[in-house]
Amino acid sequence: MTSTTAKPGSLADAVQTGRMNKRAWLITVMLVLFQIIAFADKAVLGLVAQQAIPELGISTVQFGFIGSAFFFLYAIASVLLGIWAGKVPIKWVLLAMGLSWAILQFPMLFGGGAAVLLVTRILLGGAEGPATAISLSSAHSWFRPADRSLPSNLIAIGSTLGPVVAAPLLAVIIVNFGWRWAFGVLGIIGLIWTITWFILGGDGPYGGKRGKPAPNASAVPESQAATDAEAHASETEAGSTEQDRLTGIDRQKRVPWRAILMSGSFVVAVFAGFTNFWTQGFLTTWSPKYLAGVVNLSPEMVAVFFTFPWLFGAAVLLALGILGRYLMRRGVSVHKAIGVPFGVSLAVAGASFLLLPATTGAASVALLTIAAGCSVIYPMAPSAMAYAVGPQQRPVLMATLGGIASVGAIISPTAVGLFMENAGYRTRPGQKDTAEMIANMTDGVHQSFGVAGALLLVAGVLSVFFLNPDRTGRLLQNKYATDAADESPVPATK
Repeated sequence: MTSTTAKPGSLADAVQTGRMNKRAWLITVMLVLFQIIAFADKAVLGLVAQQAIPELGISTVQFGFIGSAFFFLYAIASVLLGIWAGKVPIKWVLLAMGLSWAILQFPMLFGGGAAVLLVTRILLGGAEGPATAISLSSAHSWFRPADRSLPSNLIAIGSTLGPVVAAPLLAVIIVNFGWRWAFGVLGIIGLIWTITWFILGGDGPYGGKRGKPAPNASAVPESQAATDAEAHASETEAGSTEQDRLTGIDRQKRVPWRAILMSGSFVVAVFAGFTNFWTQGFLTTWSPKYLAGVVNLSPEMVAVFFTFPWLFGAAVLLALGILGRYLMRRGVSVHKAIGVPFGVSLAVAGASFLLLPATTGAASVALLTIAAGCSVIYPMAPSAMAYAVGPQQRPVLMATLGGIASVGAIISPTAVGLFMENAGYRTRPGQKDTAEMIANMTDGVHQSFGVAGALLLVAGVLSVFFLNPDRTGRLLQNKYATDAADESPVPATK
């Protein structure tokens, strides 16, 4: 096997010599931290709710509206930044996002009122909209197709660890320095990440930017090829065929956007993502108040129990990531390795939410942990759909998916607030919740659980049967590949 000589230290040299792996995992760690910060930014609103609502003089519905406002620009910003990420190095897109997140935290630290909170949450949501899609696109540029499941799910775990890390830290900050400093600390952490990313960040060799094809089999070092051959020695003939198809995924040609967005897999992924975002909207806005009022936990215990669904979600994502990597390395389809486990997890979440109103106390905390934990696995949807297109269309596809699906998070915080208000729960500045008000809050939240459970159950079943990016990718390439001859694959060097 021969290969062209690459400049020492370049990405091409890393691919040819096999020295890319450490850099790839360093980038993955940075992206996990990026996701942690993003979801800590979302979770902070719920954590300051008890103190911020009376001080700002707003109602429950108004606070829910501010929670929903985070997602007002989410969709359009996801699409626009996704298009930008398809044209420029993703490093600079992530840098711009991280810097804007940090800056937008400081107005509340310096005394902003309800209007400032509303505006900064809208702008912050726009800046964070494509975070998952861009992070996954960056990670995918560093790993071969068969190896992407695990780093993708680790990045997804970052999104579940955000509230886990934020809750105890911000609880201490709020108690000792006031709720406004919760925003200030997040801004400082964001600045630190941005500086670090500027120094260490970069795009990998499988990104296919600016018309350059992704590396083909000839770029893989002989030692790595031998290891792969040994790992796949036990594959069946069908599995080998699937592995061959995965090898060519990064050299797929452009296809019409209408065909992608109208495909059955994309529609199912959007609906499943909608249900995931619906749950996220509840968790980041209302979960702490639910634990304090309905479950009757102290502020310190709320900070602890608030982390349970996110920790459980991280465990689910890690397990499914390992499973997906194991299966795909043995030639199993993306549908069976990612789509089916994703759907089963959503179905379990839906059934758990439907059972929640029948429980109280510790049982309700346990069931909420399972229900929410199994439903905060949204990144698996864009990770699966990424296999349906080539690298140049991948950031836009994943960002568009997240943007449309985020409508669920726009609706749910306000919807839960309305359920609570219609059930008779109304707050007044300085007034503590009475037993009657807590009972009304419980009725309202339980109604919202019924809606969430039904949506998740349907989405889970649809995902199991119809989230099939393998088939979608094959159909699109077979039908439209001849329209993109200018992006034909580069033959392997013999």
